[in-house]
Amino acid sequence: MGKRALVLVDIQNDFCAGGALAVADGDAVVPVANALAEQFAAAGGAVLATRDFHPAGHGSFASAHGGEYVPDPAGNARPVGVGDVVLLGGIEQVLWPDHCVQGTTGADYHPQLRRDLIVREFTKGCDVQVDSYSGFYDNDRQSSTGLAEWLREQGISQLTVVGLATDYCVRATVLDALREGFAVTVVADGCRAVNMTAGDDARALDDMRAAGAVIQ
Repeated sequence: MGKRALVLVDIQNDFCAGGALAVADGDAVVPVANALAEQFAAAGGAVLATRDFHPAGHGSFASAHGGEYVPDPAGNARPVGVGDVVLLGGIEQVLWPDHCVQGTTGADYHPQLRRDLIVREFTKGCDVQVDSYSGFYDNDRQSSTGLAEWLREQGISQLTVVGLATDYCVRATVLDALREGFAVTVVADGCRAVNMTAGDDARALDDMRAAGAVIQ
């Protein structure tokens, strides 16, 4: 049996209550993450974290697209806003409120998260021209965070994943982990979803399961 790691995905202030892009019930993942982190640390497993770390004016922010327009249901042009989809770096990009901006408290980990148990952090979303949902690669898959390489260097082959949000960064991280050949378990109680469309959480779990992840 290979070595194991716990991956805490984006458990940051802006994705929790009161944050700029708060996920409903997002704070509920913290005690689950902490309990798992304590178990992994006690058993000699690695506790890792991914962190959204955007520069100001990031291209995934609706505020960075002033002067751009999309058609409304009647076919009239209206300014783009949060939730609209544009092309960023040649790929489709959902626009979000400004969040997890470098140097702000919103980019910090939730204050109750057991940060003392995290042995490595992997930042993402640092390129202003492309977003990065996955803890492994930017969305255009041209740049790596170094997570896969580090895991292999440590002889780690099994990952347990929790965090925010199920339907975006957790899903993308899990799917990339599976593509990279890691065995992945997702603890569903330690994840919460944006649910921009009702049922996105269940669809994301189905996608991960179909790709080979174990959902607990």
